[in-house]
Amino acid sequence: MEIIYINENNSGERLDKYLVEFLKEEYDFSRSYVQSLIKEGYVKVNDKIVSSNYNLLDKDVINIDPKQPTQLDAKAQNIDFEIIFEDDDIIVLNKPNDLVVHPAVGNPDNTLVNGLLYKIKNLSSIGGVLRPGIVHRLDKKTTGIMIVAKTDKAHKALTHMLAENKIHKEYLAIVHGVIEPNKGTIDAPIGRDKRDRKKMCVTDINSKHAKTHFEVINRFENHTLIKCVIETGRTHQIRVHMAFIKHPVLGDHLYSFKEDKSLEFGQYLHSHKIKFNHPINNKEIELSCDLPKEFNDKIKEIEK
Repeated sequence: MEIIYINENNSGERLDKYLVEFLKEEYDFSRSYVQSLIKEGYVKVNDKIVSSNYNLLDKDVINIDPKQPTQLDAKAQNIDFEIIFEDDDIIVLNKPNDLVVHPAVGNPDNTLVNGLLYKIKNLSSIGGVLRPGIVHRLDKKTTGIMIVAKTDKAHKALTHMLAENKIHKEYLAIVHGVIEPNKGTIDAPIGRDKRDRKKMCVTDINSKHAKTHFEVINRFENHTLIKCVIETGRTHQIRVHMAFIKHPVLGDHLYSFKEDKSLEFGQYLHSHKIKFNHPINNKEIELSCDLPKEFNDKIKEIEK
């Protein structure tokens, strides 16, 4: 099951239209299929069945239980990843490079979820059989910190915290070119690229508010190491925003230069630090994880 908390940025949107965009990254459902989910009661707003043309309101809560497009079932597999923090309610882990977060069409196994099922006895059931405990995701080629919920109560609280921007996330990235200002903010809406549905882009058409703050850590001859803090959590946000200001993330096969596709590591983007209040006991938690070896090796290479 997926739980979505609506805020003022999405208020006024039609339910079916909003869900098509929200579910596209995971399922790429057609609008007619989403409408059938709503009609058959797989979607509820504030625990009530509504019509496809329902206009969303601020503070609405959507519960989605999408029928799986394939008969997939996540199985436990021994996948290598580091657990940074764990208690009875949550896990904070360091996701390695080249690891998909959860099973889907084209990636039925060898995902982070398969590894979680192998290492952890109890995970939140809200994400269903394919996404147990998954509160948020990182792209396959993005490394670093992720939070996983062990209980449904923690999962619901974390989802709400993410929607309300109450989880502080810092990323490190190597980008092309030398950024002149020491700090900056990119405030530009992000939506689906009409020319390539796999990509996102800065656009005013069917887009959502997105804001990224960046700070220069080190400048090199042809690259810059930066820290990014995101106020919103749009798909590919940092990658899209840095490409928008003509400083794409090094190694990004989707938004950077053609020559970057030869870099097997993928984008040099790392979820470095996270700060939030524990969803159950409200104690402040601040955690960080080191850069992967390949990232540090690339820094040594470009600083010569």
